[in-house]
Amino acid sequence: MTAAPVLRRLQTDILILGSGGAGLFAALHAHQQAPELKITVAVKGLLGKCGCTRMVQGGYNVALAEGDSVERHFMDTIEGSKWLADQDLAWTLVTQAVVRIHELENELGCFFDRNPDGTVHQKAFAGQTFDRTVHKGDLTGIEIINRLAEQVWARGIDRLEEHRAIELIKTADGSALAGVLMIDMRSGEFVFVQARAVLLATGGGPTMYKYHTPSGDKTCDGLAMALRAGLPLRDMEMVQFHPTGLLAGSDTRMTGTVLEEGLRGAGGWLLDGQGQRFMSRYDERAERATRDIVSRSIFAEMRAGRTSPNGGVYLQMSHLGPDKVKRQFKGMVERCADCGFDLAGDRVEVVPTAHYLMGGLVFRADCGTDLGGLFAAGEDTGGVHGANRLGGNGVANSTVFGGIAGDTMAGWVREHGRWSAPDETTIARSLDWHLAPFAQAPGNLETVRDALFDCMWQDVGILRTADALQRALRTLAELDALLSRTGVAPAADGDRAFHLAWHDWINLKNLLATSRVIASAALAREDSRGAHFREDHPHTGDLPGSTYTVVTQQGQALHIDRRPVQFTRVAPGQSLLTAALDVSAS
Repeated sequence: MTAAPVLRRLQTDILILGSGGAGLFAALHAHQQAPELKITVAVKGLLGKCGCTRMVQGGYNVALAEGDSVERHFMDTIEGSKWLADQDLAWTLVTQAVVRIHELENELGCFFDRNPDGTVHQKAFAGQTFDRTVHKGDLTGIEIINRLAEQVWARGIDRLEEHRAIELIKTADGSALAGVLMIDMRSGEFVFVQARAVLLATGGGPTMYKYHTPSGDKTCDGLAMALRAGLPLRDMEMVQFHPTGLLAGSDTRMTGTVLEEGLRGAGGWLLDGQGQRFMSRYDERAERATRDIVSRSIFAEMRAGRTSPNGGVYLQMSHLGPDKVKRQFKGMVERCADCGFDLAGDRVEVVPTAHYLMGGLVFRADCGTDLGGLFAAGEDTGGVHGANRLGGNGVANSTVFGGIAGDTMAGWVREHGRWSAPDETTIARSLDWHLAPFAQAPGNLETVRDALFDCMWQDVGILRTADALQRALRTLAELDALLSRTGVAPAADGDRAFHLAWHDWINLKNLLATSRVIASAALAREDSRGAHFREDHPHTGDLPGSTYTVVTQQGQALHIDRRPVQFTRVAPGQSLLTAALDVSAS
């Protein structure tokens, strides 16, 4: 008889899963509101060294400059969402971004680029009617995370580093969240952390695609856990492809690394394999069109065979002057140079790269969810961006709702929160499921991963059809079954510490589960919106009658619902800007 796995048990008041902008802001705000509470940040890697926020190059959208307004930012966000965004969430984003940017500068010590008169510099980003993207060169994410991490360390907030969350554990009656089951990656031991409130802020990370921006450790863990817990996910068909991921070759992980939107905003050109600009054939805004349009245009060029040697297209900046490019985009110039490319003085090959999930867990403006004690913020959530996210709205989303989540959780714990007994049956079942690969004959996980890459890129990628999506669902089911039969070899001494193959198996399980939701939601939406383009249904549906998709898992089956968008502030054909002008005129 196999001995039962050792289960270590911990207790905290507030447990935060993730250490990006959402998680760290939540920790700081919760500590500020209730310093007497024990707050613990759990992170798959090392705090301050991992997560998607750190990778942000472009910047932070906020209405600061004269002539801009939160109403204008709101309308850009709603129109960019193709009228699918939750308008209360979008309004919270644009109004609180103003508060949060001052907090970042004045309280946390972030230093953003300035104009000669001392005001904050704001650059152009595609899809916006005003230059409102605050930045620190092209290393904005590093600046924000470094300052946040310093404050978390200084305030003595507890950390569980190299701990990965694997299951949301409810109470026996399923009415509330009792805590989170985790793996201590340093020892391989299982840990159950009982918490009065939990924040899901693990980030998205569409790394199931052949070309992807996030690092390989981003595997949709939070979304997969929410799915298994029966929680609703919305807008999951909406996967944003950044148009310009570095195409450095299959032998390097640098392929897929974003060359940020500001390059095109500054006047960069996209060229086909023959060196000709092509974007004006697809959109009058040319290279400054929105990400979805530019990605589809590049993909069309690739499909037509008008490609660079590695199968992509070219990005050229040299016509702006190499010295200017080096000054303005220092980080990216150096990053390209590390791979042997001259961004400032030559052309570099680029390809659309899976960048961001607009979809995620259904949540409210106070960051509460349908499960008592569970809160959510950042890329784990859906509804803020609708069908497409404006570049620069992502880090704003994380920091805005992260701060709100911290405030809300502190109040929740004081008024309602209590430690609840976990459902021990669910814990035991999850332990068995996560140890299952050790009972199977070891196999080649790379075969599963490569097949997943090809399936999602070809059939659930930038251009979609019903036939391709149905084929993808069949392939995903086959791959999941294959993975369940594929084991990993235990260490000679039975030690599970830093067992990379085991964690890779778990990663693939979560990616396959999330991929199935993406494909199913994409098949259900028979119109084209933003990041979701159906070649067999190329037209956008009736905007006033817009609906969004909601997916829940019941057992092994997925249930898909379509819910009407509530136009709580402005309806299609209307504008808050028009309303503002009418008020001022009167």
